[in-house]
Amino acid sequence: MSNWAAKVAYKPVGLLLGVGAGLVSGLVFKQLWKIAGHGDDAPNATDEDRGWGEILAAAALQGAVFAVVKASVDRAGAVAVRRATGRWPD
Repeated sequence: MSNWAAKVAYKPVGLLLGVGAGLVSGLVFKQLWKIAGHGDDAPNATDEDRGWGEILAAAALQGAVFAVVKASVDRAGAVAVRRATGRWPD
């Protein structure tokens, strides 16, 4: 399979994986937030009843979880495309 075909084959796979990564990271973050003992819902930045520390901690944890899940899913998708096509997607 040509390099162009591998890129085209990866586009829909990458899109679906990105959506899945967003859903998975949201679920993982909610569970980690509960385990940390901060309740069921993470604070919004405009939540008047929450302090700066809690809001920034929630944002940092959410960003870290999303980045790790997205990188893992992207890498797994690229490996799957390489196995299927013989070429690494760019």
